[in-house]
Amino acid sequence: MRDRFGLGALLLAGVLSAALAATGTWMATRGRAPAPVETVAPAARWTCPMHPTVVQDHPGDCPICGMKLVEIGAAPAAPSEAGLATVTIDPARQQLIGLRTATVELGPVGAAWRTVGRVAVDETRVHHINVKVGGFVEHVHVDFVGRTVRLGEPLFSIYSPELVAAQDEFLLALRVRASGAAGGDELVKAVRRKLSLWDIPAAEVARLERTGEPQRTLTLRSPIRGVVLKKDVVHGMQLPAGAMPYEIADLSTVWVLADVYESELRRVAVGMPATLTLKAYPDRTFRGKVAFIAPVLDPATRTVKVRLVFPNRDGQLLPEMFGEVMLESAPRQALRVPLDALVQSGTRTVVFIAAGEGKLQPRAVKIGESAGDFAEILDGLAAGERVVTRANFLVDSESRLRASLEAMGN
Repeated sequence: MRDRFGLGALLLAGVLSAALAATGTWMATRGRAPAPVETVAPAARWTCPMHPTVVQDHPGDCPICGMKLVEIGAAPAAPSEAGLATVTIDPARQQLIGLRTATVELGPVGAAWRTVGRVAVDETRVHHINVKVGGFVEHVHVDFVGRTVRLGEPLFSIYSPELVAAQDEFLLALRVRASGAAGGDELVKAVRRKLSLWDIPAAEVARLERTGEPQRTLTLRSPIRGVVLKKDVVHGMQLPAGAMPYEIADLSTVWVLADVYESELRRVAVGMPATLTLKAYPDRTFRGKVAFIAPVLDPATRTVKVRLVFPNRDGQLLPEMFGEVMLESAPRQALRVPLDALVQSGTRTVVFIAAGEGKLQPRAVKIGESAGDFAEILDGLAAGERVVTRANFLVDSESRLRASLEAMGN
């Protein structure tokens, strides 16, 4: 019994000792912070701006295009426009892609701009030939549209019973006056006025007074020199009073109708000189001037009709011809860049500045008027800076891709 009691005591003492050791260890570590966990920084990666599928863990050149790889997440070297980033292209690569630059400089702007024009008949030089007394067409002298007629050239002859009666009335009035009867002069004046209101030429009235023989027909003549635009008369037809069988236009001066956008309307003024070139006469330039600016805007095309007047004494400007109109204004000196330097980026206009050492920096600019191959710069550039004029769309694509990669890295 004594031996069994002694063995149990020894076992109990061992268990108590182990419990006390564990409790001491827990109490010792209770007041201390946990050991820090070791972290590994992500490895840097490089990619090609033109071929984003090429990614490697060390710098170098793109195996596809040979361009220098850029680090993903690298900070930009210079301030950039939103959505664009400064790019670096070594001179050898610039020459390979055909990149060219030009200097921002002072020069003439606002001197001239082009639009399309259509030749039209001068409406102030159109004449309608009408008859004041009804009758029947006896003979047609000018028998087709497009014929050129001279001033006073016969157009057609008409027989009118009323006209024959008026001539007899005039001869009777002359006999009354010759007899010395009272009121003879007033009667002659009244009949003479009646014939004049019917467009009877004064020479025909004088012939009637001299010969005393009335004419059966009346010949109507052209009041101007021009081109027949309309002919509504044939032999034997009856014409009522007020009919207009002919329309004749003087084409020695013509109109040219041009469209001007509302953004350019402030530059147009009455009297401004203009030139017209036609495919029919590539070696000739016609000169005219602005005569009228329409007071309303065409809602469909957002343009304003401008009427220009051009002399046409040799008749080479035919109605309905189309040509290129050059409107000319007084030039002024302003800061300008070639139009090829401008890149439309959404609602902004951007240029790329050659900042040296192959760096091309995007910059938003505010443009004004355009003149020929140049655009006025209102804000964003200074004289003497150099801008990219060729291959700038390739530079723009790389700049956008570089900005996207930087955003992904951040």
